[in-house]
Amino acid sequence: MQTIPHYINGSRVADAERFGPVFNPATGEQEKQVALASAARVEEAIAAAKAALPAWRATSLAKRTNIFFRVREILTQRKAELAAILTSEHGKVLSDAEGEISRGLENIEFATGLSHMLKGERSEQVSSGVDVHSVRQPVGVVACITPFNFPAMVPLWMIGSALACGNTVLLKPSEKDPSSAVFIAEVFAEAGLPAGVLNVVQGDKEAVDVLLEHRDVKAVSFVGSTPIAQSIYKRAADHGKRVQALGGAKNHMVVLPDADLDMAADAAISAAYGSAGERCMAVSVLVAVGSIADDLVAAIKGRMATLKIGPGTDPASQMGPLITAEHRDKVGSYVAGAENEGAIVVVDGREQRFNSNGFFIGVSLVDHVKPGMRVYDDEIFGPVLSVVRVDTYSDAVSLVNDNEFGNGVAIFTRDGGAARQFEFDVEAGMVGVNVPIPVPVGTFSFGGWKNSLFGDTHMYGPDSIRFYTRGKVVTTRWPDPATSVIDLGFPQVD
Repeated sequence: MQTIPHYINGSRVADAERFGPVFNPATGEQEKQVALASAARVEEAIAAAKAALPAWRATSLAKRTNIFFRVREILTQRKAELAAILTSEHGKVLSDAEGEISRGLENIEFATGLSHMLKGERSEQVSSGVDVHSVRQPVGVVACITPFNFPAMVPLWMIGSALACGNTVLLKPSEKDPSSAVFIAEVFAEAGLPAGVLNVVQGDKEAVDVLLEHRDVKAVSFVGSTPIAQSIYKRAADHGKRVQALGGAKNHMVVLPDADLDMAADAAISAAYGSAGERCMAVSVLVAVGSIADDLVAAIKGRMATLKIGPGTDPASQMGPLITAEHRDKVGSYVAGAENEGAIVVVDGREQRFNSNGFFIGVSLVDHVKPGMRVYDDEIFGPVLSVVRVDTYSDAVSLVNDNEFGNGVAIFTRDGGAARQFEFDVEAGMVGVNVPIPVPVGTFSFGGWKNSLFGDTHMYGPDSIRFYTRGKVVTTRWPDPATSVIDLGFPQVD
């Protein structure tokens, strides 16, 4: 059986005392195993990153930039190869996998502008003969802990800016789909990144514990569920590290009565069921305002019937399986319990049958959902769309703002005034206007509010430069030019 290794100091390391299973979600079969790092193995990777730091930090910005240009070129050329890896281990359809890589490449493109992003400031003559300037310097060794749902994009979110700023990186991917992390690390090596600058440690809690507590790890970036994000934020901060920890979400899509019905229904289908709903920006709650509710639910139900679910390798498939059998069953349990809580199950995805042992489930639509129901309160992370009916715009805003999460939100309307007011009123970090999944492009930053983010900075973009660097201010005073030992052409004073 193929073993997925660590990547430490420029080499694959496959020996381990423990291994974890890696399944193909479309077949339900274990096809690989992943080496799980011991504490000693993680410490070995930290030591490699620490040793590589001085030389990488001293590498010119021009040379760093050239490496990122080469990484972009290589990943573009090998996109199909990496997409096949993602599909085989995560289950998402190939088009989703290729889209994930493209979004990740935006962050590599952003990193090529590091010469501009790392510029400091200068003030001359702040006092007689005194100048002040600022610089931004790397924090040191950085740990990046990434989730299973975007095993290529989220690592590229983090490592692009972290490396561009002169840090060295320890990447700890999800053990459920770990191969892409090694692929990416080897692409960076092929592009000229020195050994030890980017290391991959495969593992579980044992590996994470070392990263959170080791004195040589200076910063931690994390994406995952809210309980884990909150725990990581506290533990890492308690050990003196700077932390950005992105948590869970319950993203609402508000549809006003004047919205384009077909546009809204199409958006709901793609945003709720794309990538099997395993996205922290997936729309999981549709807020139907006023008279549009019945027609909107009917339009979505009609489109669900034509949705093709199957292996991600099948070009006809629009949605693949879930990541594990346990997660599939947990998602199904929310639909099973919805009617007992008073909701109406319009379409029950558990009823769809598949000629496969893979981790498939059909798409579900649950109407007349209310806060307090599990199907509304919990982050399901699967292809279940809940419909909450409200009477007014104000009711919709109150519903969104009362939720504990504040990751992303969207509004569908033809009214520019209503859209502008919504942007002003709503409490969420990312807002879409007739855009169901408002993930910012790489030149902006990604992050939510409330229990969707622990820390002060958002992910990638300008915020990432602030997170992965420390500011230093230098104040200088030089002798009076008239007293200099070098003739500067000043007139002699009697």
